Formats: sequence, C-alpha cells, structure tokens
Amino acid sequence: MTKVALDTSIIIEYIDSKSEFHEQAETLFSALLAGKLEAALPHPILAETYYVATRLYRHLKLENPEATASSLVEWLSRLPTVIIPNETIELAVETGKVKLDYRLALTDCYVMAASRILGCKALFKKPEKEMLENLEALKRDYAILFLKDYL
Repeated sequence: MTKVALDTSIIIEYIDSKSEFHEQAETLFSALLAGKLEAALPHPILAETYYVATRLYRHLKLENPEATASSLVEWLSRLPTVIIPNETIELAVETGKVKLDYRLALTDCYVMAASRILGCKALFKKPEKEMLENLEALKRDYAILFLKDYL
C-alpha cells in the first residue's frame, strides 16, 4: 500500500471546505478512508492539528471548538490507515538532522524524518518560506510533494 507522511496543512485543507487546496486534500483523504493509502502522522503533527483546527473552529464560531478539534485528532489517530510513528531515538535524531541541515519548523522536520524512516513521500500544502532557499536539495534528499502541484 502507498504510504505518505502528512503535514498539518494537508489535514487543515481537508477540514476547511473553502480552502485553496480542499479538493486535492479531499481526494487524498478519500483514498485514505478507502484503504488505498496509509498516512504517517508523527505526534507533533497531531498536536499542531489540534492547535490549528481549534483556531479555525473559533474563527468559524463553532460551538465547543476545543472539543471538536480534540475529536478530529482522536478520529485521525484511530483510522486503520493512519500510522503514528513511535517516538524512537531514530526519529528524534533524524528530525534533529533535518532541523540542523535545513532550519525548518520542527513539525516539518518530523514529517521529513518520518518519510525517510518509513520510506515514503512527505506531503505539504505548498513549500514553506524556510524551504524555498533549499528546495532543490530538500527534493533531492527527501521525497517531497506539494498539493499546489496538483491543481
């Protein structure tokens, strides 16, 4: 089965039906829910998803945004096609290497590290500002994909 390490931005694009890349994220989640794709979500991605989703739900003035965000994270963690990589020394060291070499946000480093350890692609919404100066090297060293490339 095809596997991909997901950044928080992919999950947020999926839950925000008015987002720029919602259609692409919805297609990805359809494959995930149909059992055609596995997604790796390191713990920091789940934490960031809770944070960003809560802010989105507050902005939308949903009732009980924290509980809704918590339910989202619990749902993601229980999907049979979601892998939550163990917090191993290997993951910590690989994440640190990405941070040291590329000075990216720590959650982005976790996605890259998980993709390398699991031998899969790392999927982001679009290149982050910090990625732009080293984008070619990142693409060479890590299998990175961006939703924006699939418009």
